[in-house]
Order: sequence, then C-alpha cells, then structure tokens
Amino acid sequence: MQSSHLLLEEPIRMVSILDPSKPSFFPAMTRIVGTLGPKSRSVDVLSACLKAGMSVARFDFSWGDAEYHQQTLENLKAAIKATKKHCAVMLDTVGVELQVVNKSEKSISLEMDSQVVLTPHKGQEASSKILPINFDGLAKLVKKGDTIFVGQYLFTGSETTSVWLEVAEVKGKDVICTIKNSATLAGSLFTLHASQVHIDLPTLSEKDKEVISTWGVKNKIDFLSLSYTRHAEDVRQARAFLSKLGDLSQTQIFAKIENAEGLTHFDEILQEADGIILSRGNLGIDLPPEKVFFYQKSALRKCNMAGKPAVVTRVVDSMTDNLRPTRAEATDVANAVLDGSDAILLGAETLCGSYPIETITTVGSICFEAEKVFNQDLYFKKIVRFVGEPMSHLESIASSAVRAAIKVKASVIICFTSSGRAARLIAKYRPTMPVLSVVIPQLKTDQLQWRFSGAFEARQSLIVRGLFPMLADPRHPAESTSATTESILKLALDHGKAAGIIKSHDRVVVCQKVGDASVVKIIELED
Repeated sequence: MQSSHLLLEEPIRMVSILDPSKPSFFPAMTRIVGTLGPKSRSVDVLSACLKAGMSVARFDFSWGDAEYHQQTLENLKAAIKATKKHCAVMLDTVGVELQVVNKSEKSISLEMDSQVVLTPHKGQEASSKILPINFDGLAKLVKKGDTIFVGQYLFTGSETTSVWLEVAEVKGKDVICTIKNSATLAGSLFTLHASQVHIDLPTLSEKDKEVISTWGVKNKIDFLSLSYTRHAEDVRQARAFLSKLGDLSQTQIFAKIENAEGLTHFDEILQEADGIILSRGNLGIDLPPEKVFFYQKSALRKCNMAGKPAVVTRVVDSMTDNLRPTRAEATDVANAVLDGSDAILLGAETLCGSYPIETITTVGSICFEAEKVFNQDLYFKKIVRFVGEPMSHLESIASSAVRAAIKVKASVIICFTSSGRAARLIAKYRPTMPVLSVVIPQLKTDQLQWRFSGAFEARQSLIVRGLFPMLADPRHPAESTSATTESILKLALDHGKAAGIIKSHDRVVVCQKVGDASVVKIIELED
C-alpha cells in the first residue's frame, strides 16, 4: 500500500467486521425505516426486508400490545443473525393521537353528505351515525366549518378508507359533522386529526412512559420517535425521562413533526432533538397542499446544515395494495433524496401492505438512482458557507476528508471513531462514496459494573445517509500501536472488498488519530 498524509481525527484501537453477505451490501446511501406489523413480522419476510435494504425497524405502539411487538422483535433478531445485516430499533410513541374506538371491529360505512356524531362516550357502539373517540375535550376546540379527518393507520390517502368531515354543529361534548366523501372504515382503531387545532394533552403520555420503561428498557431501544412534538420542551422532558432509565440515557430522540404547531417551533425543536421525522401524513392535513413542499425543503435544509438526520414519511402509499408506485410517488421519493433526506420511513406499506419486500426494494432503487444526480459539489459549498470560519477542529477535518476523497476519486472513506461523532460529521458533507464507520468500544463503569460502549453508537449510525458501521472487537489491545493500526485497517479493507465497494488499485481515504495528531491518509491499493 502506498500512502500520503493530510489531517484527521478520533482514536483508533480494535476492530471486528460485520460480515456482508454479497456485493449489494450497500444498495443505496439513503436509509430505509420499515414499520413492522402483520405483513412484516415473520423471520423469512424480515430477512428479505433486511437484504432489500431496511436498516431501522420501527415499532408503532399506537396499535398492538407489548407481547405482540416483543415476538416481532425476537423474529427480527433471528433475521439479523441469519442475514448478518445489522438493524436498529425505533419505538414510536402514541403521543396526543386522537382515536376513534370501534370495539366490535365491524366495518363502518359512511355516506357523503350524511351526518355523523363524534362523541367522547367510549362505551357506545361505533356506527355510521356515531363514532366514539378517546378525548372529551374536542367540542371545546373546534367550531363550525373546521375540518376533521378519520382513517386507519394515519390515512392511506385512499378515499375509500379515510374520510373527511366538516364540523356542522357542536352540542355539549358532541361534535356533529357532515361527511364530505363516502368511505368504509375497517378495524378497531382509527386515527382522528383535527386540522390546525391544539390538543391540550402531554406529548409523552402515561401509556408511552409505561411502554418505554418496560418494553423499551428491556430491548435497549436505539431511537425514540416522539410523536406530535410541538415544542422544544417536549424533547427536553422526554430526554429527562430517558436519563433515569439506565441504558436508555443513550437512546436518541427523533422529534416527529406532525402539525403546524411543530413547524412553528421547528428551529428550537431541532436544537434539542437528535433527529427529525417529517410526518407528512398529518402535515398534509394540517397544511394547505400547496405549502407542503416548501416546509419539507426548508426543514430538510435546516437538518442538513445542523448535521442531524432527517427522515421523510408517506412516499409510496399506493404500494400498500399495488406492486408498483405511481409516477408521482417515484418522483416524490427521488425529490426527498435530492432535498437531502437521510432516510425514508415506510408505514402502512410495510406494516399491513401486501408487498413489504418489494416496497423496500423499489424505494431503495429510486434512492440509488437519485443519488447519482445529487449535486454534491453545490451541497458541499452550501455546508461550508453555512458553517463559516474559523471552523472547529472536527468540522475542518471532516470537510477536508470528504474533499480529499472526492478529489482522488476514492471508493470509500474509513473513519475510526468511539462516539460516532466524527463519522457523522463526515457524512454531513454528503460524500459521493460510502463512509465505513469503525466504532471503537470503550470500557465504562457506573461504579457497580464494567461494560463496553459502542453498540448503541454503531446502530444509531444506521439512520444516517451514507454511513455504514462496523463494531470493533474489544479483545484487541487498546494501545494504538503501528502494528495494531495496520491490522485493523486490513480488516476494514477486507470488509470493503467483500462488500464489493473496494477493488484492486482503488484509492481509499482513512481517517484516524495517530498519537496526538489527526490524520487523513490516502491509500492506493495494490493487487
């Protein structure tokens, strides 16, 4: 190997490699979050989802009990072991979600121009004339002319399975509505969304806290999706709660922006959160349709500049029932990539759709094609201009590594890191090649027991665009000796070769710390 030196960062120690199963290990830089449920919980289907490109599994607790989700997670663990593909776990809270309760689970037919009553009396039977809801304050918040949407699983967008209501009259605690489109509601729970209305309920409900402190703690969740985040204080309160739950103090909080109130306080929410999920299903209801694109582009740009992952939802709704997306949906996925999204979140498409594997494959393929035409040069200049001068030490190193990799047409950037911060900063500059993040475990103690860190940090990079983790082996000596460095680098290069992203005579940029110096090393591989 021939090498030349620039500058870079982070401690180097020991490494063991995640085994890629075939050269398509890096199908796209953009990550895919899959919501698991009835159609995507068997070991075979989960294995296929992982091979197709799913890197984060989302568990939505707005439906199903802990036992059901636990069995799904056990199946996921078996699939991970079988495929040797790593996958992070995201717990999605219920939050202030309003729901229609249909205890009988009988289908409810609603006819256009008829009237239906929304009532807080949950003991009543749901029918085409009356819909019991789980909130007794709705009548105080809405007025004549307001719009309300009801549907299963946050509205699939199909007029036959979700309904648009217009408030006609308020009587006591009941809200009488005119039905604006014919629909059939099927299932036990339907989401209810009142457009531009503030719901005076805590963002983290008591039910959410119970699920987090039991199921979440037991399974050491990597991400908490905080539904209906409206203020920065929502994130601070959630973080304070997690900090008391042992390992969950390391869990990253993704603020889920679902209404105009969250967008109003977006900047301060972004400062507090570890990442953002743009829940376009509810945003599309709360905002005029012509404004959705603008808020998406603005939010993604702010996330990109801050170096925090941004996740976009509701992209291929039609694939819930169809094998192919519409032309508009395919373009929408590509535009999300071009706008700077780190990940695409699939909801009903994988949870209850007929084609979960095909959906992940299709979305990954569209992302891959969009990444080919992503204007990295312009993006890089925008980031550098936004960061300004003087840059911090880490920002300077990260941007230099990416610039060097692009100039020498490197096939991959290898970064050694203990906290994951260095690798995330490199990924922030959106290099055109994958970033292999070698996470170095650190021995820590809480004065009761010793443990190695690193697993959280490795899995949490699975939601960052272009970042692919490898967890180090703590059995290696901790000293950063020349021999140790070379052996670890060889393992990382072998990993890249097995994954099909490194070939003979390729150039590779390696970021590491040697003594007190930060180094960017450009390596040209021999045969």
